Amino acid sequence: MKTPKYRIPASFDLPTRQWPSRTLITSPDWCSVDLRDGNQALPNPMDPDQKMEYFELLCNIGFKQIEVGFPSASQDDFDFFRHLIENDHIPDDVFIMGLTQCRPHLIERTFEAFKGVRKGIIHAYIASSDLHMKQVFGMDRAGTLKAAVDATRQISELADTMPDSDIRYEFSPEEFTDTDQSFCLELCQAVFDAWGKATPEKPMILNLPATVERRPPNHYADMIEWFCANFPHRDCVKISLHSHNDQGMAVAATELSLMAGADRVEGTLFGHGERTGNVDLVTVANNLFSRGIDTGLDFSNLGRVAETVERLTGMPIYYRQPYAGEYAFTAFSGSHQDAINKGMHRLDKAGELFGMQWKVPYLHVDPADLGRSFERMIRINSQSGKGGIAWVLEQEYGIEVPKAMQPELREEVQAYSDSVGREISSEEVRAIFQEKFISPAGPFALIGYWPRPDDNDPTFIHGEVKMNINGEEKTARADGNGPISAFVNAVSGLVGIDFSVDNYHEQAVGKGADAQALAYVPLKRAGNGVIFGVGSDSNIDQAAVRAIVAGLNRIAGKK
Repeated sequence: MKTPKYRIPASFDLPTRQWPSRTLITSPDWCSVDLRDGNQALPNPMDPDQKMEYFELLCNIGFKQIEVGFPSASQDDFDFFRHLIENDHIPDDVFIMGLTQCRPHLIERTFEAFKGVRKGIIHAYIASSDLHMKQVFGMDRAGTLKAAVDATRQISELADTMPDSDIRYEFSPEEFTDTDQSFCLELCQAVFDAWGKATPEKPMILNLPATVERRPPNHYADMIEWFCANFPHRDCVKISLHSHNDQGMAVAATELSLMAGADRVEGTLFGHGERTGNVDLVTVANNLFSRGIDTGLDFSNLGRVAETVERLTGMPIYYRQPYAGEYAFTAFSGSHQDAINKGMHRLDKAGELFGMQWKVPYLHVDPADLGRSFERMIRINSQSGKGGIAWVLEQEYGIEVPKAMQPELREEVQAYSDSVGREISSEEVRAIFQEKFISPAGPFALIGYWPRPDDNDPTFIHGEVKMNINGEEKTARADGNGPISAFVNAVSGLVGIDFSVDNYHEQAVGKGADAQALAYVPLKRAGNGVIFGVGSDSNIDQAAVRAIVAGLNRIAGKK
């Protein structure tokens, strides 16, 4: 498909660029715009109670700058500002921010909303791209610059009337990435001078937005690096990013532009916002967290955050959303499941081998750090492997299936999954394990086994077995050099199956008086390989003989 309507964006000429070789080692400042940019784009915007709960959520996560709304454009937003301020809902270390256009009456209304605030950011914006100036507003560059300077002076003067409030200023040249860069620099310099209050201790914020994502991420980074290098008062400003996701690259654009020198990021939880949304702050922050950077944001209970946002906004979170999606840390593929299982069991070697505490195949972060539980990390369907199935039983039920038995378990689980044609639950896997390996249907039922040590040699065992075979009770006695040996010798003459017992695996499930022994016993058949049975009992010897009977029933069933 080719059309002359579009063209490749011209690259930004920056032969001195440094950002590609830089590494992020510190966190930016974070500003949530959920309650303004995110809320205005919801099909059903939040009511005051929902906004209040969302505001408290953002504060609990650790956001120190929160754009609360557009108070001059909405009575609801104005009232919410007043509610926060008058009822003292704003933590002492949190700045609330309000958006306004560069128009005198809107600026006055915005300051009315901020009356009595301890810490506030007035965020003024004006369209600086030729597209907006010519096609939307019918303005030229000189008129745009004058409007921005006049608005900034008004904001500065009104801020002086609030000496008890810490009022900061943020200015956005809207559609920065579609604006002539020389004009943008001139505009921002003029606005900086008109504000006249910026210092390194109280910097002005220059928010340089990718209002519509029209360029690849590296272009945004080039523009940010050029602007940072050419703005004359760099120590007195915070360079802020505001990336939209029209081409699906907002996270990449943000990270590359942080490498290019930006100090601050605006965005929303899970990327809510106009069109395809804002940059997803959950993804960006946790990307940095996964590289060992302290972000100052707490997503240790990300499931609760996700549930709250879904409930308040009515917008579902995609099940493969990074970090928060239901399947974000889930493996269905057998090879992936096996690798995760092995990596988790060898995690104690990660520090020695890789110099870090967490290094697991297919998991770049520890799900537990985000409050994600391990039991749903591996999901079971017909594509699942033996290691993944074993992992589910171990993590949820403490059942440690030996490696040699895992192929048989996989065969049974896959057959069931194929029959139902869907993912199956851990409860269903446990039921398959019980039905097929502990209590398989068959002709043999153990009534009782009584092993007795020899009077002269306690290592020599006399065994008596009672079994129900095809509805008929039978008894056999035999000796052996241990309880299991005596049982095998006694049963062999009853069941008509030529078998022997290989080395078997034992484990305890549970603790204390309620602990049960599980025995996994492989039965060798001449020329027919090995088949496992599993037995459970409070006595390990009784568990082993029950496993043998289970295995004999499985052999009979396969015949």
